Amino acid sequence: MSSILLVLFGFTILFIGYRFYSKFVGRRIFDIQEKNVIMPSKEFEDGIDYVPTKKHILFGHHFTSVAGAAPIIGPCVAAYWGWLPALVWILFGTILMGAVHDFGALVMSVKEKGRSIADIASTTISKRVRLMFLIFILLLVWLVLAVFAMAIADLFVGVPASVIPINIQIIIAIIMGFLIYKKKMDILIPSLVALALLYFFVWVGTTTPIDFTTTMEVQDAKNLWIILLFIYSAIASLLPVWTLLQPRDYINSHQLIVGLGLLFLGIFVSQPAVDAPALRSFSEPGVPSLFPLLFVTIACGAISGFHGLVASGTSSKQLEHLSDARMVGYGGMIGEGTLALATTVAAVAGISLVTQCNLPSVGHVTDLNWAVYYDSWAHASGNKATAFVLGGGALIKSLGIPVQLANTLMAVLVISFAATTLDTATRIQRFILKEFGLATQIKPLTNRYVGTAVAVGPALLLAFWNIADPGSGATRQAGWVLWPIFGASNQMLAALTLMVLTLYFWQKKKPVLPLLIPMLLIMAVTFTALVSNAITFYGHNNVLFGLAILLMGLIVWMIFEGVNKVLEIRRTL
Repeated sequence: MSSILLVLFGFTILFIGYRFYSKFVGRRIFDIQEKNVIMPSKEFEDGIDYVPTKKHILFGHHFTSVAGAAPIIGPCVAAYWGWLPALVWILFGTILMGAVHDFGALVMSVKEKGRSIADIASTTISKRVRLMFLIFILLLVWLVLAVFAMAIADLFVGVPASVIPINIQIIIAIIMGFLIYKKKMDILIPSLVALALLYFFVWVGTTTPIDFTTTMEVQDAKNLWIILLFIYSAIASLLPVWTLLQPRDYINSHQLIVGLGLLFLGIFVSQPAVDAPALRSFSEPGVPSLFPLLFVTIACGAISGFHGLVASGTSSKQLEHLSDARMVGYGGMIGEGTLALATTVAAVAGISLVTQCNLPSVGHVTDLNWAVYYDSWAHASGNKATAFVLGGGALIKSLGIPVQLANTLMAVLVISFAATTLDTATRIQRFILKEFGLATQIKPLTNRYVGTAVAVGPALLLAFWNIADPGSGATRQAGWVLWPIFGASNQMLAALTLMVLTLYFWQKKKPVLPLLIPMLLIMAVTFTALVSNAITFYGHNNVLFGLAILLMGLIVWMIFEGVNKVLEIRRTL
């Protein structure tokens, strides 16, 4: 199988989705041409969270916030089952489920004055659902914060050349934000200069890596980075969106376009053969079931509940025109699907170009290939995003770029998106805690600074709390042990958001099958995955078992409320 054919097939499916299906749902269901909608960004403009933003800038923020490291880690692990299941789920999940979910959450929030999904659920379904939804989201975002902070810390320690460019990017973004919003400069020139400076410092970082492990133990270095990252995310989440969030995300969107361009160009130049089988043989010992694990391993990159939090938490407060929602919401998910496609090709074909490398799971390897990288499920899941960094670096190397610089470029790409998700998630958690404080009359949570401290505190605990992994028996950070629950609960949040969307637009007498069918499919898949996790944790870790049961209980409660609302509406017809 030619990797070029996979890429062309992927491009075709994603193009058809954006060109035709997004227009269909935008016109028939979401009604984005509606003229009498007062945009929350203008009605509540405060220069901090509510800021009318041009669609290309907002696309950069939304795209990089939802992308993060998850659409890279997920496909890298899922390539274990072969290229076909991963590719089909990424492409069709993106255009039929994920992009519709993101698009709908953004439009619904805008039409409801920038309210969160949880708040809208209270009026669409019942007031009880609001509190349940808020608890569900709080647990999920704390886990997101912990895992992304740990992932970035691992990459800083593993690829010390990435430290300088990532930290310099923050300074560049602040200067860029000042020039655009205070000096009213056109965004094109500052953004291009900022991108050029970023790549210059990628080269500087490659020649001058900053490695804390020369003066301390590896785990101590990771812990130091985790603390620094949470301090950064807390500060960044409190700043007005124009000072850092928007300009940095705009730089990152350019960086991703350039990075993806180099990756796909490298595929066409090197033309690596697909090293992986279409489908792994399930007769091999120790091969986990494809269903439902694949569908929660690749969450972001196909469909993700976290995206609805970004859409209703930050993007809806910055959307300038309702018609921009198609590009920002649906288009942002198409961009993430493209990233997941590139990651899959790097994992199933690009790694065959790698000669010498170090894998987190096994150490030094010569003549890397799919069979070596994916020899076992434990190694595949332990290697995380390494296939993207190594395989992507090898593809870029084929363009004449030195291998060390190419690997740094890939690492910087991953970290940039993970850092974007980190501080966006902190800002969203602050909003959710404020809403939770209002719902429960806990007034301190409505304070910006108290809310930010509570947003990062439990996440920091998850990053430093070491517990036994029920799968291997080894002691690991709680965040990594909980990652399988994150995949399932994240997808279930998407299903619950689709349920709110279905009921919301059904009451407006819109055709809702494009929302209802994905909701039912994702709900069945992810509830099965949570049951599987609970069985795994039972008798091994009572805390994790209890958390899995709690999440399942919240889901059953939400489904009951949704069915009850449908019956209530039918009685009034």
